Amino acid sequence: MALRVNPKLIDELQKYGAEDVSMCYHCGNCSAVCPHSQEPYIFPRRSMRTLQMGLESKMRSSIEPWLCYYCGQCSEQCPRDAEPGETMMSLRRWLISEYDFTGLGKHFYRSWKAELAAVLLVFLCTAAGLVLYGSSVGSVHVYDGPGAFLPSAAIHFFDYLLALVVVVFLGINAARMWWLTVAKSLKKRAPFWLYLRRIYLLPLHFFSQMRYAKCGDTGPWLVHFCVVFGYVTMLVLIMGFLEAMQAGPEIRWSVHAFGYAASAALLVATPIMLRARLLKSGPQGHRTHTTDWVFLLLLVVVVVTGVLQHLVHRLGYDTAANVAYVVHLSFVVTWFSRYPFTKWSHIIYRPLAMYFAEIRREAAALPPRQSVAAMAGAQLQGKAA
Repeated sequence: MALRVNPKLIDELQKYGAEDVSMCYHCGNCSAVCPHSQEPYIFPRRSMRTLQMGLESKMRSSIEPWLCYYCGQCSEQCPRDAEPGETMMSLRRWLISEYDFTGLGKHFYRSWKAELAAVLLVFLCTAAGLVLYGSSVGSVHVYDGPGAFLPSAAIHFFDYLLALVVVVFLGINAARMWWLTVAKSLKKRAPFWLYLRRIYLLPLHFFSQMRYAKCGDTGPWLVHFCVVFGYVTMLVLIMGFLEAMQAGPEIRWSVHAFGYAASAALLVATPIMLRARLLKSGPQGHRTHTTDWVFLLLLVVVVVTGVLQHLVHRLGYDTAANVAYVVHLSFVVTWFSRYPFTKWSHIIYRPLAMYFAEIRREAAALPPRQSVAAMAGAQLQGKAA
């Protein structure tokens, strides 16, 4: 079947951050220097060529942009300053918007005004809802126990409800990713046992980010790992141990120790990333998209307001703790609700990409069913003879 060409694909990618794709003349330096560029996944050169040819459907089913961690070696070695690393980052933004069935991701990536409006709207609506609820069930001067302004049980239920909504949206988008990158693109169907045999790749890459550590300098990997460790740990604490986290004012070290470690990791790593973008240092900081800034700034605000709320609560200032808690929760909801539509979803799509890439690799190497049947028939004939 003939592939449809979209001659405006490069122009569309510019809205997602790519600017120099047309500069590439396919010398291959980028793929040669990349530690992860191996058959059958040769990148960034193949992706650059696919973009230049306008093969939109082929690009949509590509898994290669997710196998890139943007270490920047390809951009540094490019003799034409085509910025292949930034192009791969732009492709990940574009793919997120393609997986997203709601279309929200497309609006956020294409317009900083739409993204800012969404952030403000979710924050204000959440804050107003929390204040109205808290005023109806308790007093702003009571933090925990009878008459509490924001009872932990009610907040816990709200967290689970929000998590369920996000998981449903993200699950549908992940299914669309599977359909585009595996089910639709494979010439032959991958057997179910192959999915089971490689299922361990999901937690392995989710928790370790181990491929990033092979990108040369371990500094960027360590910063990236601290960010992932920090917000995954915070997510687990909020979803599973909120009542223990909120109780007090005594400190419960069995849960708060993890919260302190996560907060420290985020308070160290996120300023490093922000500094790189402010100073435009390193390949990753040289060019940035609005969503990169929102990603990091929201994360910083969530951590800072959480630490502030924790401190004033432990010091016994219940009124200030409730005010800080409303602000903190409003930012948490704003942060968490963006998960399926923006850069937050990297934490899901990357492990899935490693998993799907191996499925595709092994499925392509399997013999056709006809060949298997023919081989079995030949063996039976040989035994009969």
